[in-house]
Amino acid sequence: MPESQSMISVVDDGKTLKKTALTGSARKIKDNAADWHNLMLRWESCNDTAFSAANKIVNLKISGLSYEKLVVDDTASAHESPNKEELERLCSELLDLLKRMSQIQLKMEKLTSTFKGVCDLEDYQCQGENHRPILFLTWPTKLFYETSLKMSEMYKKEITLKKTIVGEIAHTTDQDLLMVYLSCWLYQPYIDSGSKVLLESMLLETGHRTF
Repeated sequence: MPESQSMISVVDDGKTLKKTALTGSARKIKDNAADWHNLMLRWESCNDTAFSAANKIVNLKISGLSYEKLVVDDTASAHESPNKEELERLCSELLDLLKRMSQIQLKMEKLTSTFKGVCDLEDYQCQGENHRPILFLTWPTKLFYETSLKMSEMYKKEITLKKTIVGEIAHTTDQDLLMVYLSCWLYQPYIDSGSKVLLESMLLETGHRTF
Protein backbone atom coordinates (compact mmCIF):
# COMPACT_ATOMS: atom_id res chain seq x y z
CA MET A 1 0.00 0.00 0.00
CA PRO A 2 1.50 3.40 -0.95
CA GLU A 3 2.52 5.62 1.96
CA SER A 4 -0.07 8.26 1.05
CA GLN A 5 -2.81 5.65 1.45
CA SER A 6 -1.63 4.15 4.73
CA MET A 7 -4.22 3.12 7.29
CA ILE A 8 -6.01 5.45 9.65
CA SER A 9 -4.52 5.05 13.12
CA VAL A 10 -6.07 2.53 15.46
CA VAL A 11 -5.67 3.42 19.11
CA ASP A 12 -5.42 0.69 21.72
CA ASP A 13 -3.61 1.23 25.03
CA GLY A 14 -0.27 -0.55 25.04
CA LYS A 15 -0.36 -1.34 21.32
CA THR A 16 1.60 0.13 18.48
CA LEU A 17 -0.04 3.12 16.83
CA LYS A 18 -0.40 2.90 13.07
CA LYS A 19 0.30 5.68 10.57
CA THR A 20 -2.41 8.01 9.33
CA ALA A 21 -3.77 9.00 5.94
CA LEU A 22 -3.15 12.73 6.35
CA THR A 23 -0.78 14.73 4.16
CA GLY A 24 1.69 17.56 4.62
CA SER A 25 2.60 18.97 8.02
CA ALA A 26 -0.47 17.48 9.71
CA ARG A 27 0.52 14.02 8.49
CA LYS A 28 4.07 14.48 9.75
CA ILE A 29 2.94 15.71 13.15
CA LYS A 30 0.42 12.93 13.64
CA ASP A 31 2.93 10.28 12.56
CA ASN A 32 5.51 11.76 14.93
CA ALA A 33 3.05 11.58 17.82
CA ALA A 34 2.48 7.88 17.07
CA ASP A 35 6.24 7.33 16.82
CA TRP A 36 6.73 8.95 20.22
CA HIS A 37 4.17 6.58 21.71
CA ASN A 38 5.82 3.56 20.14
CA LEU A 39 9.35 4.59 21.15
CA MET A 40 8.26 5.09 24.75
CA LEU A 41 6.75 1.60 24.77
CA ARG A 42 10.00 0.17 23.41
CA TRP A 43 12.00 2.10 25.99
CA GLU A 44 9.88 0.76 28.87
CA SER A 45 10.22 -2.80 27.57
CA CYS A 46 14.00 -2.47 27.33
CA ASN A 47 14.16 -0.80 30.73
CA ASP A 48 12.26 -3.63 32.40
CA THR A 49 14.49 -6.27 30.81
CA ALA A 50 17.62 -4.30 31.71
CA PHE A 51 16.46 -3.90 35.31
CA SER A 52 16.09 -7.66 35.57
CA ALA A 53 19.67 -8.11 34.36
CA ALA A 54 20.96 -5.38 36.69
CA ASN A 55 19.11 -6.92 39.62
CA LYS A 56 20.79 -10.26 38.97
CA ILE A 57 24.19 -8.57 38.75
CA VAL A 58 23.64 -6.84 42.08
CA ASN A 59 22.48 -10.07 43.72
CA LEU A 60 25.63 -11.86 42.56
CA LYS A 61 27.87 -9.08 43.82
CA ILE A 62 26.10 -8.79 47.16
CA SER A 63 26.58 -12.50 47.66
CA GLY A 64 30.31 -11.84 47.69
CA LEU A 65 31.20 -12.63 44.07
CA SER A 66 33.21 -9.56 43.11
CA TYR A 67 33.42 -9.24 39.32
CA GLU A 68 36.92 -7.77 39.42
CA LYS A 69 38.19 -10.52 41.70
CA LEU A 70 36.74 -13.26 39.54
CA VAL A 71 38.26 -11.78 36.39
CA VAL A 72 41.82 -11.41 37.72
CA ASP A 73 42.03 -14.26 40.22
CA ASP A 74 43.19 -17.35 38.36
CA THR A 75 43.00 -19.33 41.57
CA ALA A 76 39.22 -19.01 41.88
CA SER A 77 37.72 -22.31 42.89
CA ALA A 78 35.80 -24.40 40.39
CA HIS A 79 32.42 -23.71 41.97
CA GLU A 80 32.94 -19.97 41.46
CA SER A 81 33.54 -20.23 37.70
CA PRO A 82 29.89 -20.54 36.66
CA ASN A 83 29.08 -17.41 38.69
CA LYS A 84 31.93 -15.56 37.01
CA GLU A 85 30.60 -16.56 33.61
CA GLU A 86 27.06 -15.62 34.57
CA LEU A 87 28.19 -12.21 35.79
CA GLU A 88 30.05 -11.56 32.56
CA ARG A 89 27.03 -12.71 30.54
CA LEU A 90 24.70 -10.41 32.46
CA CYS A 91 27.05 -7.45 32.08
CA SER A 92 27.20 -8.08 28.35
CA GLU A 93 23.40 -8.32 28.21
CA LEU A 94 23.07 -5.04 30.11
CA LEU A 95 25.46 -3.33 27.70
CA ASP A 96 23.46 -4.58 24.71
CA LEU A 97 20.23 -3.30 26.24
CA LEU A 98 21.86 0.05 26.96
CA LYS A 99 22.83 0.32 23.29
CA ARG A 100 19.24 -0.37 22.27
CA MET A 101 17.98 2.27 24.68
CA SER A 102 20.56 4.74 23.37
CA GLN A 103 19.28 4.14 19.85
CA ILE A 104 15.71 4.75 21.00
CA GLN A 105 16.78 7.99 22.68
CA LEU A 106 18.48 9.16 19.49
CA LYS A 107 15.30 8.47 17.54
CA MET A 108 13.42 10.62 20.05
CA GLU A 109 15.87 13.44 19.32
CA LYS A 110 15.27 12.97 15.60
CA LEU A 111 11.52 13.26 16.14
CA THR A 112 12.09 16.53 17.95
CA SER A 113 14.22 17.74 15.05
CA THR A 114 11.42 16.82 12.68
CA PHE A 115 8.93 18.84 14.72
CA LYS A 116 11.38 21.74 14.59
CA GLY A 117 11.54 21.37 10.80
CA VAL A 118 7.75 21.58 10.56
CA CYS A 119 7.82 24.75 12.66
CA ASP A 120 10.54 26.27 10.49
CA LEU A 121 8.52 25.47 7.37
CA GLU A 122 5.45 27.11 8.86
CA ASP A 123 7.50 30.17 9.81
CA TYR A 124 8.69 30.44 6.23
CA GLN A 125 5.23 29.99 4.75
CA CYS A 126 3.52 32.38 7.17
CA GLN A 127 5.98 35.26 7.16
CA GLY A 128 4.26 38.50 8.13
CA GLU A 129 1.01 36.76 9.09
CA ASN A 130 -0.41 37.26 12.57
CA HIS A 131 -2.39 34.03 12.65
CA ARG A 132 -0.92 30.56 12.21
CA PRO A 133 -2.97 27.54 11.12
CA ILE A 134 -4.30 25.13 13.75
CA LEU A 135 -3.76 21.72 12.19
CA PHE A 136 -5.80 19.70 14.67
CA LEU A 137 -7.85 20.93 17.67
CA THR A 138 -6.24 23.76 19.63
CA TRP A 139 -2.46 23.38 19.56
CA PRO A 140 -0.30 25.71 17.49
CA THR A 141 2.42 23.87 15.61
CA LYS A 142 5.13 25.25 17.89
CA LEU A 143 3.57 23.53 20.91
CA PHE A 144 4.21 20.11 19.35
CA TYR A 145 7.88 20.96 19.06
CA GLU A 146 8.08 22.31 22.60
CA THR A 147 6.33 19.22 23.98
CA SER A 148 8.61 16.88 22.07
CA LEU A 149 11.66 18.82 23.25
CA LYS A 150 10.62 18.53 26.91
CA MET A 151 10.18 14.77 26.60
CA SER A 152 13.38 14.37 24.63
CA GLU A 153 15.40 16.21 27.28
CA MET A 154 14.05 13.87 29.96
CA TYR A 155 15.21 10.79 28.08
CA LYS A 156 18.54 12.39 27.20
CA LYS A 157 19.31 12.96 30.88
CA GLU A 158 18.07 9.48 31.77
CA ILE A 159 20.26 7.70 29.21
CA THR A 160 23.27 9.62 30.55
CA LEU A 161 22.47 8.35 34.04
CA LYS A 162 22.06 4.79 32.79
CA LYS A 163 25.42 4.93 31.01
CA THR A 164 27.00 5.90 34.33
CA ILE A 165 25.26 3.06 36.14
CA VAL A 166 26.34 0.47 33.56
CA GLY A 167 29.90 1.76 33.77
CA GLU A 168 29.97 1.40 37.55
CA ILE A 169 27.71 -1.46 38.53
CA ALA A 170 30.11 -4.27 37.61
CA HIS A 171 32.99 -2.72 39.53
CA THR A 172 31.27 -1.40 42.67
CA THR A 173 31.69 -3.46 45.83
CA ASP A 174 29.72 -1.17 48.17
CA GLN A 175 26.35 -2.81 48.80
CA ASP A 176 24.50 0.44 49.57
CA LEU A 177 25.77 2.04 46.37
CA LEU A 178 24.71 -0.99 44.36
CA MET A 179 21.20 -0.70 45.75
CA VAL A 180 21.14 3.01 44.84
CA TYR A 181 22.14 2.14 41.26
CA LEU A 182 19.40 -0.47 41.10
CA SER A 183 16.78 1.90 42.48
CA CYS A 184 17.78 4.63 40.02
CA TRP A 185 17.47 2.23 37.11
CA LEU A 186 14.00 1.12 38.16
CA TYR A 187 12.49 4.51 39.03
CA GLN A 188 14.17 6.58 36.28
CA PRO A 189 14.41 9.90 38.18
CA TYR A 190 14.77 12.07 35.07
CA ILE A 191 11.60 10.73 33.43
CA ASP A 192 8.85 12.12 35.61
CA SER A 193 5.14 11.46 35.41
CA GLY A 194 4.79 14.59 33.32
CA SER A 195 6.19 12.75 30.32
CA LYS A 196 3.09 10.57 30.11
CA VAL A 197 0.83 13.60 30.51
CA LEU A 198 2.67 15.35 27.68
CA LEU A 199 2.43 12.30 25.45
CA GLU A 200 -1.25 11.73 26.15
CA SER A 201 -1.96 15.40 25.47
CA MET A 202 -0.22 15.10 22.12
CA LEU A 203 -2.11 11.92 21.27
CA LEU A 204 -5.43 13.54 22.19
CA GLU A 205 -4.64 16.62 20.13
CA THR A 206 -3.75 14.58 17.03
CA GLY A 207 -6.73 12.21 17.32
CA HIS A 208 -4.83 9.08 18.40
CA ARG A 209 -6.77 9.21 21.64
CA THR A 210 -10.42 10.08 22.12
CA PHE A 211 -12.03 11.96 24.99
